[in-house]
Amino acid sequence: MIKSLRFTIVAMAAAVLVLASCSTHKKSALPKNAPIASDTIGQAEFLKNVHKSSEITSRYVTAKLKFVVEMGPQKINLTGNLRMLRDDVIRLQLMYFGFVEAGRFEFTKDEVLIIDRINKQYLRAPYRYIDFLRNSGINFNTLQALFWNELFIPGTDNVNEKDLGKFSTDMGGDEAVIFLEKGRINYSWLANQKTGRIKMTNIMYRDSDHGNSQLNWNYLSYGSLNGKPFPNDMIVTLTTPKKEVKISIKFNYMGTDDQWETRSTVSGKYHEVTIDDLLKRIMSSF
Repeated sequence: MIKSLRFTIVAMAAAVLVLASCSTHKKSALPKNAPIASDTIGQAEFLKNVHKSSEITSRYVTAKLKFVVEMGPQKINLTGNLRMLRDDVIRLQLMYFGFVEAGRFEFTKDEVLIIDRINKQYLRAPYRYIDFLRNSGINFNTLQALFWNELFIPGTDNVNEKDLGKFSTDMGGDEAVIFLEKGRINYSWLANQKTGRIKMTNIMYRDSDHGNSQLNWNYLSYGSLNGKPFPNDMIVTLTTPKKEVKISIKFNYMGTDDQWETRSTVSGKYHEVTIDDLLKRIMSSF
């Protein structure tokens, strides 16, 4: 069990770092010649519908989690907890035996905190200190948008209606593709034209020298949160030229509990590790 948990913490850390690192110099996974609709009333209304469909009245989201982490031949099932406060913090806790915390991943506006309780160590890294996060514009707002089933513009805060003109679409069929290009970064979303709900977010990194890397964040189903749909079953697949990490995340008992501390404290008995230390562990596990 302990060996499996160590693998899972490393796999989750790998997912965090690959998510960030595969965002630099992206190309969309969709065909280069995909038709882009002109800026019509239909397109504008569709983008407003997508934007509106993700609006949630509560600032707090809590849930029990079921994780399935796959990396190479290894497949691990775990439970955990999710706590999110809108525009403030996202916290994932991995548990074993249902009540003992093995690891914690906490994302705030300013930094990433990873606590490995098995090895009594932690990593605390401001986004600006991580080159590939700073250079690519990936930050807390991007991760929040992925969990909340939203459009996002890397390097900015929440998208509002006046920002929708920055997106373009391919409106063919029941499902439309939304594109965003920012510098050398391209993102794409697949959304239902009737409901406006996003079904998939895709980021593709094409590197002719080293091979392609890709992030797929698929939304399989939605539960109810304060009477509105909220994603409760997701598959996150991170693919590099050499390895693939696949994480299935299911939410149960979703609620809006606000009685919890929004910041974690680290015991003085834990030792701090650097990004290089963590990357060495990740690479040795691949």
